[in-house]
Amino acid sequence: MKIVVIGGTGLIGSKLVERLRKLGHEVVAASPNTGVNTITGEGLAQALQRAEVVVDVANSPSFEDKAVMDFFRTSTGNLLAAEMAAGVRHHLALSVVGTERLPESGYMRAKMAQEKLIKESGIPYTILHSTQFFEFINAIVKSGVEGDVIRLSPALVQPIASDDVVDALTDLTVGAPVNGTVEVAGPEKFPLDKLARKVLAANDDKRKVIADVHARYFGAALNDQSLTPTAGVKPRIGRTSFDDWFSRAAARA
Repeated sequence: MKIVVIGGTGLIGSKLVERLRKLGHEVVAASPNTGVNTITGEGLAQALQRAEVVVDVANSPSFEDKAVMDFFRTSTGNLLAAEMAAGVRHHLALSVVGTERLPESGYMRAKMAQEKLIKESGIPYTILHSTQFFEFINAIVKSGVEGDVIRLSPALVQPIASDDVVDALTDLTVGAPVNGTVEVAGPEKFPLDKLARKVLAANDDKRKVIADVHARYFGAALNDQSLTPTAGVKPRIGRTSFDDWFSRAAARA
C-alpha cells in the first residue's frame, strides 16, 4: 500500500515512516525538505499519485495566533483538495487531546479549524488526539519562566512517549477509517507543576517552580480535564512511563 506521511521528516513523521516501511509499505516522507510543500502546493500532486492513505503529522513553524491558523487552514485545505483529486481513501491526522476544551489558545483554535476541514471534506478520515509528548516537556517548562522562577498550573497532565504515539498512528494507518476521533495518552497523570519539578531535579536545575492556578498554558487557563483524556472515552494507553523514558533519554545524551 502506498502511504504519504506529511511532515515525514519530523519527530513523529520520521519514526512513522520507518515503522511503516518495515511493515512492507511504500511510504513517501513528504516535507519541504523532500520537495513537498503543502503551503505552496509544490510536489503535492506528484507525491499523492496512487496513494491510498495520507497521514498528516505536520506542525506549524510558528505558534503565533494568526500564523498558526493560516498554516493549518492553508496546509490542510491544499492537502485535502489534492487527496480528493488523487482518490485517496483515508486521511489520518494527528491532533491534541483537549483541543475543543481550550478555545482561549490560538494553537488549539487552529487545530479545531483543521479538524473541521477534515470532517467536512468527504474523505474517510481518522483523527488521533494525543496528550503532550514527553519530548516537549522542556518547552512547556520554558513557557512558564518568569525571571528566576517558573510559574505553572497544577492542573493534571498525562504525557506520552512519542514512540507510543507512533505505535497508535501505525495501527490506525493500516486500519480502516473510523470517521471519528481516537485518543491516546501516557500511563500516568501528574500535576504539571510537579512534573516540572521532577524534570528540573533530574537536570540539577535549582530554579523554583510555583504552582499557580491562574498560570496560562500557551494562552489558556487549565483545569484537571483540559489536557487529560475525555471523560467517558476510553483512550489507548502508551506503555512507557515517564521515568523509563527519561532514563533512556539521559543514557542517549
